[in-house]
Amino acid sequence: MERFEGDLDTLWRLDFLPTMHRLTWQWWWWLVVLPCKDHPERSRQLMVLWSTKDTASVDVSGIPWAGERFHTDEHGGHVLGGMVCAWWYDGDRMYEPLVLRKCRMAAIDHRHPSWPSDSLGGAVVPLTEDDLSMGLQPDASSFWLKLRSDEGHVAEGAPATFDLEMTPWNPAISGVTRSNNVFTGTMGYDILRIHGTKAKGRIGEEEVEGTAYFQKVIVQAPSVPWFWGFLHFDDGSYFDWFFPHLSLSMTSNDSTAWRRRDRHRVPIRTAGLFHDARRQRTERFERCEVEVLHPGEDGPVDDHDSPLPGFKVRVWNGRTQISTILRASSRAHWTFDQPTRAGLTSHFTYNEYPLVVEEIAICDEVEVRTAETYEWIRGNAEHSWGLLH
Repeated sequence: MERFEGDLDTLWRLDFLPTMHRLTWQWWWWLVVLPCKDHPERSRQLMVLWSTKDTASVDVSGIPWAGERFHTDEHGGHVLGGMVCAWWYDGDRMYEPLVLRKCRMAAIDHRHPSWPSDSLGGAVVPLTEDDLSMGLQPDASSFWLKLRSDEGHVAEGAPATFDLEMTPWNPAISGVTRSNNVFTGTMGYDILRIHGTKAKGRIGEEEVEGTAYFQKVIVQAPSVPWFWGFLHFDDGSYFDWFFPHLSLSMTSNDSTAWRRRDRHRVPIRTAGLFHDARRQRTERFERCEVEVLHPGEDGPVDDHDSPLPGFKVRVWNGRTQISTILRASSRAHWTFDQPTRAGLTSHFTYNEYPLVVEEIAICDEVEVRTAETYEWIRGNAEHSWGLLH
């Protein structure tokens, strides 16, 4: 596979769904996963988010941002106010936020006269002195990602620069796929994903190689709690799970890692996906179970001494079952506090966890595969709570 294919046409557009004040949220998101030499069971990870929200104001991890709607010119290019956010986990320490900058951004595709080609491609370009851009080359052979860390974290040991290139891995996981749903008239979502790419480039002075995941999201609905995560396998397989739910954690108004009110959950829907390189087929799952495992008093903690969770995930259909026990090796979290009606403020906490695969069993009509079947398995999990509206 020499170039990215699939639904590339709307990768840089945000204007094909009507915005809803306080609810519409739009972002581009890369998660790069790299081997960790010092701790082979872990992975180093970089997350970068380019985001905007249709709201009067929102507080992002203690940084107030005055919202604004994006402007679309006569060629379909966008100029939008938003934030560039990132975290970096080096296998030992989590630097969060590595970047948290309010800025104006431009988003253009190949139809715009500012783009150097009329074939394909596009980019999100923050209008800052530092290059914090992301885009697709005109021949669709690769994406680029450039980032400069905030000076405070560089002084603490974080890499100063990231210069990465993402290229196709295999057709099953590197095509741009789209999923969307509209409910209650105008609420809904539209998501473009690339489940897996190869990644290479330079982090500081170090040459690196790994994998990456991408999504571009437009959501216009209240943000409810969810579990989500993915795993990349060395043979080119990909596995993810999704478990949005209702629970008493929707009433949470802080980012404390553990709470009794999060014990009981009513799933809104459950789903899983497995691109199986060994069988050359894709398995879809409508049945999914996720259990949060407390590490105990002597268990691992993050850089803020908060307990790190484990996750027990199980999906199954009529042919294949996947069960896995995953442990978080660190935690990055973002808090969102948004004024809403009657002088109240809604709260949302979004957590991301670099994962260690402790156990996995993939059972199908042929065999049972375990962690020993693969040279490496790397991934990330999300868990959120609160209700942003």
